[in-house]
Amino acid sequence: MSNGDVFVGETLGTAALILLGGGVCAAVTLKKSKAQNAGWLAITFGWGFAVMVAAYMVGPKSGAHLNPAVTLALAVKSGDWSQVPLYIGSQLLGAMIGAALVWVTYLGQFQANEEPTLGIFSTGPEIRNPIQNLLTEIIATMVLCLAILTQGLNNNGLGLSTIGVLITSFTVVGIGLSLGGPTGYAINPARDLGPRIVHSLLPIPNKGGSDWNYAWIPVAGPVIGGLLSGLLYKGLF
Repeated sequence: MSNGDVFVGETLGTAALILLGGGVCAAVTLKKSKAQNAGWLAITFGWGFAVMVAAYMVGPKSGAHLNPAVTLALAVKSGDWSQVPLYIGSQLLGAMIGAALVWVTYLGQFQANEEPTLGIFSTGPEIRNPIQNLLTEIIATMVLCLAILTQGLNNNGLGLSTIGVLITSFTVVGIGLSLGGPTGYAINPARDLGPRIVHSLLPIPNKGGSDWNYAWIPVAGPVIGGLLSGLLYKGLF
């Protein structure tokens, strides 16, 4: 993959991921949305479909990592770290673009907002316990990364094959249903940090704080989970 392909693919793909994933959170959360109160199933399947659409969209371009934890896991597996900073920077940029597009799409609903909106953009714990929250994110991210490392990889090891995209999308749904309850399953540092930055900057009425005291957990947990997944894969497979 050329540097240009990586930049375009990861920026576009992660923007699509966050637009659709954050979009379902906005649809379920905001008043005057036709999907208000659709519930956790809608959110988990919405995120799974978001992964599927984004990965199919840019898989041939950049391998569709769309997640720094996945990029780190693949780097540990392959031993090639040369493009890791480019992948992660592009993913963070794409996540910020996607979050801004969610705001534009639901602009009228945001303008009529009366409640804190951070949950549309980023994750947060139901019970605030840093050790438990960190472990939850590590475990959930390891499930995702090991699912990617052990199936569906194309020959060059840079991303998912066609069937691998579908399997991974359903893996994300499964993680959300089974492991998402404690923290909202960030499992992706760019997915959480980029939109949190955007939330802090946007002029949303009554938006509440951006919870920067918690923000390190959905970054550190997935990073640790991705690195451990790569090491575990190399040791066992």
